[in-house]
Amino acid sequence: QVQLVESGGGLAQAGDSLTLSCAVSGRTSTVLGVGWFRQPPGKEREFLAAVHWVAWSRTYADSVKGRFTISLDNRKNTLSLVVNRLKSEDTAVYYCAASRRFSLGTDEGAYDYWGQGTQVTVSS
Repeated sequence: QVQLVESGGGLAQAGDSLTLSCAVSGRTSTVLGVGWFRQPPGKEREFLAAVHWVAWSRTYADSVKGRFTISLDNRKNTLSLVVNRLKSEDTAVYYCAASRRFSLGTDEGAYDYWGQGTQVTVSS
């Protein structure tokens, strides 16, 4: 089993930057890739970014390229997501997830383990 715990959410102002963290624990030797998703109010969960657990290659959803940055600290088993130039439409619950089967999955079905989510609310 792999456990994931997000942190860093809260209330932010439009235009600011925010860093979300995800602590990954358990059988991390089975993890191939980790990623971030979000679910805005009333909408479906959407893919944001993913990173290969070992090779550190990354992929992003087109909608967030240039504004979101995913990073991984393998020594600390911590995944991060930096969101720059926050917009009101970034308001959502943000989730991190881990996959045993895919290194750069972009679909929810590619992930086997999920965190509980952290709420980000952006005020304009």
